[in-house]
Amino acid sequence: MRSISIVMHCIAGAAMLLGAGVASHAQSFADRAEVCWTCHGDKGQSQTPDIPSLGGQPAPYLLIQLYLFREKQRDVPMMIDLIKGFTDDDLRLFSDNLAKLPPPPNAEAGDPARIAAGRALITANRCNSCHNLDLSGKENVPRIAAQREDYLLKTLREYKNNTRHGYDAAMAEVLATVSDAQIVDLAYTIARFR
Repeated sequence: MRSISIVMHCIAGAAMLLGAGVASHAQSFADRAEVCWTCHGDKGQSQTPDIPSLGGQPAPYLLIQLYLFREKQRDVPMMIDLIKGFTDDDLRLFSDNLAKLPPPPNAEAGDPARIAAGRALITANRCNSCHNLDLSGKENVPRIAAQREDYLLKTLREYKNNTRHGYDAAMAEVLATVSDAQIVDLAYTIARFR
């Protein structure tokens, strides 16, 4: 029930800000980004279930995601509505500024056995090849280190069952042979990655 009320709060906040003209081109980035914090947390540090933290993400990755929302290639109705009407310059402004936010803090250290199992999966599936050894991301590849565990779990499952379509099929290919139990271990470890 708590997650439903948090999501409803995000929706209400976003609707209120949109109704107030947040997407107005005359406003500063700081004013226009207030709607982002409603769901993605204060300065991009999400406290909302299934909603990612934006802090620490590479600008090229953010730009691509915003573009995908604007072009309705990612099916997240709230984001599609928020990005509607953004120009290419708006997308660059947001991605460049959001990329300057600090990354989220790591979750607690966690169970050493689960962390070891997750680290073995990270290496076996070459997560640290595309996402960097420290999982900080680069260019068009997202930072996954210290991302919300629930969001990681949701996203990995969506790639696995092919309901999240990315601009690159690599994630679906990598996860094709990964079991759900392994996905749980990956999400647990990545959220606590140090």
